[in-house]
Amino acid sequence: MKFFSRFTPLQIAIHLYAWSALAWIIYEWTTGTFSINPIQELEQRTGRHAITLLVLSLMCTPINTIFKWSEPLKRRRTLGLYAFLYATIHVIIFVDLDYGLAWSLIAQTVLQKPYIVVGVLTFLALIPLAFTSFDIWKKRMGKNWKRLHQLVYFIAPLAVLHYAWSKKGDLFSLSGDIIRPLIYGLVLAIFLTFRIPAIRKAFASFRPRSLILPPKQETQPKVDTP
Repeated sequence: MKFFSRFTPLQIAIHLYAWSALAWIIYEWTTGTFSINPIQELEQRTGRHAITLLVLSLMCTPINTIFKWSEPLKRRRTLGLYAFLYATIHVIIFVDLDYGLAWSLIAQTVLQKPYIVVGVLTFLALIPLAFTSFDIWKKRMGKNWKRLHQLVYFIAPLAVLHYAWSKKGDLFSLSGDIIRPLIYGLVLAIFLTFRIPAIRKAFASFRPRSLILPPKQETQPKVDTP
């Protein structure tokens, strides 16, 4: 049990979610228990996990603002890297399993389907964020590191748009498969409002004391190091 004592419950929960979800996908794929269209199911599941983890990473700052709980701030990198892992798997499934690395056909499909264009832009924008998320790049880039990583507030809405656009539903008439896209969109919108300084300051002024978590006497947990 000494191994587990090195990790906080939040760290364990994040790692368990990320790896158990992947293990379950692999299990269902190898046992043939997917739906009638297993490749599409793989694409959708990995895409949903990528968006979920990305949105969770954006929740860390609002949680600290609301509850004065600083540990989620130390887990943003882990959540973001797991989001990139699932996004990468999502792209590999699309270009390899779905289209068999037929690049001309892939290019034609991308140009014909705007939601895939949005998805490609989202993934390309995630790449520099993932590779520069480590401390060595933070030191080398200085203030530019923060500027670069603020792109995530543009990337996350793009990811949700890509997902919502790919579903067979109509958001305006509230028909079809729109429940999950609506949930992602609403959650993202709520937590992005906490990035607005005036709203963050106003909430901090009127925040009930009962929402503030009592400080721990133990030392702060270390920031995750992938």
